[in-house]
Order: sequence, then C-alpha cells, then structure tokens
Amino acid sequence: MSDSFTSDISDRICSHMNEDHQDAVLLYAQKFGSYPNATAAKMLSIDAQSMNLTAEVSGETLPIRIEFDHRLKDAEDAHHTLIDLVKQARVQK
Repeated sequence: MSDSFTSDISDRICSHMNEDHQDAVLLYAQKFGSYPNATAAKMLSIDAQSMNLTAEVSGETLPIRIEFDHRLKDAEDAHHTLIDLVKQARVQK
C-alpha cells in the first residue's frame, strides 16, 4: 500500500461498506466480479489498485479481486470511486 493508503484506511472503508452498504458490495461482486448469481458479498480489503471481496455463490465462498481504472490517491478518492462503481453497476442492470 502507498503511504497515503494505509491498512487503517482499508479497514475503515471495509467496515463501513460491510456494515452500511452491503447492497453495494454485492453489486460489485455481481457486476465487476463476474458473479451475477452471487447472493451475498463482503469487502475484505481495498488498496490503491483494487478491492478484494468474497462472494457467496451456490453455497460456496469465492474470492474476487476487482481492479480500479486508476490508482487511488487517498480515502476521498476511494469514496468517490466506490460511488461511481455503484452508479455504473446500477446502469448495467
């Protein structure tokens, strides 16, 4: 991780997403993780290049790594990028 994107930032973002935005994390798994039949998902970590999730698919827990289209600069950039990804996923429905 870069100096501006620490494990503390990753933990805070993941906790927030898993507690408050489970629907968004599931959309990431379905649309960008190529598991449209996922029924649940959890964000494990996020760094400047990607996010790591797990998804429940047909009774199995599968790992997913989703690469970003740019290198995240900081937590604010992560926030805006995650919102943009949700918007893109909703349009794809």
